[in-house]
Amino acid sequence: MQRNLVGVFICLLVFPYVARPAERRGPTVPSEELTRSIPARSGQHLTGSEFVKYVSKMNPQEREQAIRDEILKGNLPEFLRKLVPVELHYDLPSTKSLTATIFVAPDYLAIGSDSDFLRIPMSLHTAALIAERFGFILPTKKMVDAIYLQSRYHFVPQPLPAGPQMRSTAYYWTHNQMVEDQAHGLGVRLGELVSGDKKDVVMTNRLAVKVGRIAIYGWHRGPGQPIQPLSTIHGANYADYSHGIRLISELALIDGKLRSVYDILRDPLLAKILSDEGPIPRSWESLSPHQDSPTIATTSSD
Repeated sequence: MQRNLVGVFICLLVFPYVARPAERRGPTVPSEELTRSIPARSGQHLTGSEFVKYVSKMNPQEREQAIRDEILKGNLPEFLRKLVPVELHYDLPSTKSLTATIFVAPDYLAIGSDSDFLRIPMSLHTAALIAERFGFILPTKKMVDAIYLQSRYHFVPQPLPAGPQMRSTAYYWTHNQMVEDQAHGLGVRLGELVSGDKKDVVMTNRLAVKVGRIAIYGWHRGPGQPIQPLSTIHGANYADYSHGIRLISELALIDGKLRSVYDILRDPLLAKILSDEGPIPRSWESLSPHQDSPTIATTSSD
């Protein structure tokens, strides 16, 4: 489950923590170490628009396999490999505050190049496999809120009409283009932390009870105003245009000390920094593939 992180720990200790998350200037740790398990992208790989054409005639199962194949071979934009620090806090009864810094992808997982990419929804199984293979986790609800508050750019959510077409490749591309139009209007620079463009697929203790489901949360209209409350209404194989996968590094800083996020989420006290549910002791197991339960709803707000 967890990768051997000794080499990464040693390397990060060599590179000092040089900037606070709020500054967004320069890396706090070398991104190339935190993302070194992601294969390099080749110029021969499909762009986002080419991928749309490639999967346009596929059934959902074939498309899901194509998504998995493209990303696992490194076909994602370069800017997603430049992680951004985000701070989270928890106030102890003693008035002392614990601080953690997580390292997050600046936008949602996408297929293609920096100049032509598609933010791509996917099933929980695909998302969990990619995250584990690359040395990342999926966010908690508390992480999603912190990322929103500390984002440099906030997109205005743009829901599309509900219905079976929500899961179509055409909807994926249409919504991506709507986000890109907003990005150009806001003057977004690739690599800056953004949010508000998608709902997040998250980890939660609810998945230990709601076996075979996917958990989604977010799509904020403003601070503390998510369109999507935490929901496990859909089966784990469900994905629609509004879903996004935000990769979070397995490593975090707690008061200047490097720790595994897995270990933090198991700790009864430290978990409260990263999770408003407290400990998530089976953080990775809750995302592992199970027999999928049926999709119960198809609305965009669940």
